[in-house]
Amino acid sequence: MTTATSAPDMAAWPPLEPHREDAGRALLDWAATADESLPRLCLLRGDRASGKSHLLAWFLAGSAPHPRTVAHATVPAAGLITEALAWGMSRQLGYGPLPPHQLLNRIAVDDRPLLLLVPDLHLAGRGPSGQPSAQPQTIVDELLAPLLQFAHVRVVVETGSTDLLSSANPYIIDLGPSSHLGAASEGASTADFASTLATVPRTSDGRLLWNQAPAQTREYVLDAALDAGDGTAVRNLLADPGFLIHGSTTAITATLNSPSTIAPAGLRSIWDRVAPQLAIKEYGDTERAALLHAAALATSPTLSEYLRPLAEQHHWTATWAHHDAPTVAHCHIPGNGDQLLASDALGRVHLHHLTTGNRTGTVPTPAALRPSEIAAAAPDALLLLDETGPLHHLTSDDESTAATVLGHIASHHDHMLLTSDGSRPTALGSCPQSSLAVVGDAAGAVHLWSLAEYRPMPQSCRLHSAPITAVTCLRLPEDDLSFVISAAFDGSIRLWETSQGPMEGPVDQRPALVTALAAADTPVGPLLAAAWNDAELHLWHLSSGSVQTLPLIYRCHALTLSSNGQLTIGGPDGLHAIHLDLDRLWG
Repeated sequence: MTTATSAPDMAAWPPLEPHREDAGRALLDWAATADESLPRLCLLRGDRASGKSHLLAWFLAGSAPHPRTVAHATVPAAGLITEALAWGMSRQLGYGPLPPHQLLNRIAVDDRPLLLLVPDLHLAGRGPSGQPSAQPQTIVDELLAPLLQFAHVRVVVETGSTDLLSSANPYIIDLGPSSHLGAASEGASTADFASTLATVPRTSDGRLLWNQAPAQTREYVLDAALDAGDGTAVRNLLADPGFLIHGSTTAITATLNSPSTIAPAGLRSIWDRVAPQLAIKEYGDTERAALLHAAALATSPTLSEYLRPLAEQHHWTATWAHHDAPTVAHCHIPGNGDQLLASDALGRVHLHHLTTGNRTGTVPTPAALRPSEIAAAAPDALLLLDETGPLHHLTSDDESTAATVLGHIASHHDHMLLTSDGSRPTALGSCPQSSLAVVGDAAGAVHLWSLAEYRPMPQSCRLHSAPITAVTCLRLPEDDLSFVISAAFDGSIRLWETSQGPMEGPVDQRPALVTALAAADTPVGPLLAAAWNDAELHLWHLSSGSVQTLPLIYRCHALTLSSNGQLTIGGPDGLHAIHLDLDRLWG
């Protein structure tokens, strides 16, 4: 059925020049009208300086109050390749930096009517000439055309005077020739490589000081080397850690995407891990070095060692990585600060040394068990949440106190599951410094247990109205306080100190999901860590409420935090550790 929404009053927007008012009215009419017969693609055409970018800026300036004109993502495409455009678009949509195919998958299930703006598509493209990434049409084929297959997506694209997307039967707004006499043709011009490189200051022994190079040089020097066909220069740039920190992320990505590029060993896999985060312009030198150092660990010892001194100046530094250890769940063993328990996708449970990540032993488990969460009273006394829902206990002595306690906890939740599907356990967490464990369920309730002594019933409280996705707990014996922290499918994190009622409002709530939680008492006070599925890790200083945000370059399904500030991150990309400089963060 065709419906129409009246276009907003142009008087609510900033004034337009008289010769652009018709184009502005046409853009508003297209955006605000809910008419299924209208194309879902709007092209802005016109020569350089005809006012295309000005018109889009004007549209954005007043678009937010009207439900049909609000833009959910705006990513200028000039100099970008498909991956970089997808990273920017997915981040603005709240998904975190995703590659094109994952972005399309997320948009397919996003129930919002989406309006996306792509300025300067005709100026897109990067990398070696002759490669697909150098052509704007590649973005059309790999991202924009698939996007337009979704009925809930509308796109405004600026295409200059080209024929890009003209075959898609678009709604066209043509601003015509330039409004300025003698306007130059569009397109980035690149100076020759030698003169571009000459603008980079050098040390007395000839080393390039990329941190002091002009921004224009850092952005385009690799393009100049490619245009010159200077393979040696390209290889030298890609082998220079300073350039990897300070150079154009998009240019390096496009160059490494080309099979003809000869790159240092391991650089392609390192860059695949880190480029989506390095594409964020606001990161400073030390954070970019810390990210690159984290991605290089266990892949390029030379690069990681070169970057380590600069990375250690940052408030977090990666300490070890095991890319060959995909992890589903892990936890600390209370009273044993050097050991970590971790399970893999096959259900195998291994012991790891916390300070190196090296595997030190194996814990036998039933072949059919696939633990998605683990809580430990001891290395041989485990409470396990199976991926299918039930709780299991695992002990070396069936007559021990641990067997009685853990068996009772598992039986209690099995019995509850028989009475109500809402009682189905969905998350399991533990305290790294005491024998406490907490179970979260599908009804949004949490249940706190002791793993060391028998208790007939847990302390329980319903904290959420949606199923719980992650849960942890923390005991502060000196203050006689026990905290339970949980996250749910509604994107909220809630905190409950068990001697009183839960906090009235959430600790945080975002349009993303928490995939893992961890808490620990540290020399600077109790800390909470939360990993989100949009590649962010948030750290709360619980006493002050202050928050720090860390970028994630690995998918996080499991998280632990030690009292000395080590974060251990586990997921399909392996097992990785980060040291937090607690004094620099909160000292």
